[in-house]
Amino acid sequence: MNKCFKGFLTAVGVAGGVIGGLWVSTKLMSETKIRDIKPYFRHRSPYIFAHRGGMGLAPEHTIAAFDKASEFNVDGFEVDVRMTKDEEIVVFHDAYVDRTSNGAGRISNMTLDELRALDFGYHFRDVEGNHPFREAEDVKIVTLRELIQKYPDKLLNIDIKDAPESYEGSLMPSLLYRLIDELEVHDRVLVTSFHDEQIERFRLYSGEDVALGAGEDQVRNAYLAYSSCFKHLYTPKADTFQIPPKYNNIPLDREGFIDYLQSLNIAVGYWVINEMDEMDALIQKGAHTIVTDFPDISHHLLNERY
Repeated sequence: MNKCFKGFLTAVGVAGGVIGGLWVSTKLMSETKIRDIKPYFRHRSPYIFAHRGGMGLAPEHTIAAFDKASEFNVDGFEVDVRMTKDEEIVVFHDAYVDRTSNGAGRISNMTLDELRALDFGYHFRDVEGNHPFREAEDVKIVTLRELIQKYPDKLLNIDIKDAPESYEGSLMPSLLYRLIDELEVHDRVLVTSFHDEQIERFRLYSGEDVALGAGEDQVRNAYLAYSSCFKHLYTPKADTFQIPPKYNNIPLDREGFIDYLQSLNIAVGYWVINEMDEMDALIQKGAHTIVTDFPDISHHLLNERY
């Protein structure tokens, strides 16, 4: 008898018998669907991704950061995308440029040319508090097209930031797939979002051609299934979970949870991991991907311990 089922019967008696009958019937009738492993995940793991290009070492989402991370042999870049006023896809996290540039304003209200005039190294400070990247040529805004073409050997983990109810968010899934299809990089990109609706919209265009991540709702449903006696009822839609080790005091880094997701061919990635010992512990538990601000630390870890 299944341990979960037996334990439940012991704990709640007659009521457990009713739930137990439900468990048996669903177990007999269900057929867990295992996703095929996409080409994106067929390289050697663990994958090391530079978060926003490695924002601990250089201004985030700039060529300066991507070049620096490449020196440490990262497998790819974790990036965010937003749409400009003239419907260009740029690699950028915030809705506004204020935090990272010498300008002000909303990305969706600015053209690409207006964004190219800004200095995105303006606010970056090194460990000594200096601003070494101000007015540098390699800290301009980067389009997703430019990033894909400049680093043909890197995988990309692309996070759609524009909300589905916004104008730019409504266009992003189709624009993004059109670019991926045009450049024929279906096997080099993973598309994800905190917004499950954006992932589903993108899936309408991509089908099974592109690896997909999980939104918050998918992660929640998977964890609820894992924590219950009804694991067999969960059918994944995602190829990977990109998650923090903990969320609202819920440990998402349990080895059992990782094993459960792996049994469904879901690659498990963790962000943002900046301590060597934590990286090591997650890899030992079975983490497929580590997303970090400091690719130099991950580089040292892999060289020294693996």
